Amino acid sequence: MLKVSNLKKAYENVYALKGISFEVKEGEIFGLLGPNGAGKTTAISILTSLLEPDSGEAYYNDKNIFSNQNWWRKKIGVVPQEIAFYEELTPIENLILWGTLYGIKNKEAKERAKELLKIMGLESKEKAKVSEFSGGMKRRLNIAVGIVHKPEVLFLDEPTVGIDVQARVKIREVLKEFSKDGMTIIYTTHQLEEAEELCDRIAIMDEGEIKAQGTLKELISGLGQETEVEFSGTFDSNIIKNKIPEISNARLVKFSEKSIIISVLNDDDIPAIVELFIKNGIHIDSMDIRRPNLETLFLKLTGKDLREQ
Repeated sequence: MLKVSNLKKAYENVYALKGISFEVKEGEIFGLLGPNGAGKTTAISILTSLLEPDSGEAYYNDKNIFSNQNWWRKKIGVVPQEIAFYEELTPIENLILWGTLYGIKNKEAKERAKELLKIMGLESKEKAKVSEFSGGMKRRLNIAVGIVHKPEVLFLDEPTVGIDVQARVKIREVLKEFSKDGMTIIYTTHQLEEAEELCDRIAIMDEGEIKAQGTLKELISGLGQETEVEFSGTFDSNIIKNKIPEISNARLVKFSEKSIIISVLNDDDIPAIVELFIKNGIHIDSMDIRRPNLETLFLKLTGKDLREQ
C-alpha cells in the first residue's frame, strides 16, 4: 500500500500542494482528477522522486520512500506526459535499451520487449522507426517503456493526451489487465470519461488541495446529487402535477405535453414513477436516465468546470 500524508510543495510564495493525503491499495487504479494547475503533476513528480517536498511523508508497505529513494525507484514505473524514448530507433530497440538500463539482461530484455509489443498491439511495427508512428502508437510505446522492468507501482501523468479514440480505448484495456495482475496504478487526468471508466477510486484536486476522494458512487452519494429522468410520451398535466408529489423523493423539474423531467434521489424511485404512469393510462415512448457524473460533482465542489485550463 502507498500512503501519502500531508504533502506540501511551494514555488516561492505559491503553494502547488497545500497538504494532500491519500492511500492507494495494491492492485488499485487510483485517479488524481482535476484541471491543469490543480497540482496533479507536482504530486506525481514528488512521489517519483523528481522533486523534493517541502514537508509531508509517503510510505510504501510501511517504508519511507523519501529516505529510501534508490529502493523506491526500482519499485516504480513512470509514464510522463512527454514522450520518453528515441524516435530514430525501432520500438523493440527502445524497449531493449530501456530494459538493459534497468539492469535486465539482454536476452530477457528482448523477450520482454516482444511481450510488451504484443500486449500493446504493436508487434507488426517491431522493425519500423518510431518516428513513423501515429500519436496513439507512440503513447502505447511510452507506456511499454514505463513498465519494461515490471514495476509494482505505475505512475501515469495524463498518458492519453491528444490521441485518437481507438488508442485511448486500447490503453484503458491494457491498464485494467495490469491492475488485475496486481500492479498498483496512480493515474492523473482531467478527462471525465477516463476517470469514470478506469479508476477504482478518485481524488478530486483543485488549487493544490484534495477536495474529496472515494469511489465515484461514494462521492456522488455523499453530496446528495439527484438523478434526472426524462420521459417522452403524451402526458396529462393534472395527473402528473397531482400524482408525482405522492412519490417520496421525486420532484417534477419540467413539464410539457410531450416530455417531462423528474428528479429522484435514487434509482429505486424510478419503477414507482413508471407504475404510476401505467395505472393512470399514460403512454411512455422513451425514458432517458441522466445520473450525476464527475462533471456535476466537480462543479459542486469547486464552482468551476472540470475542463477549465
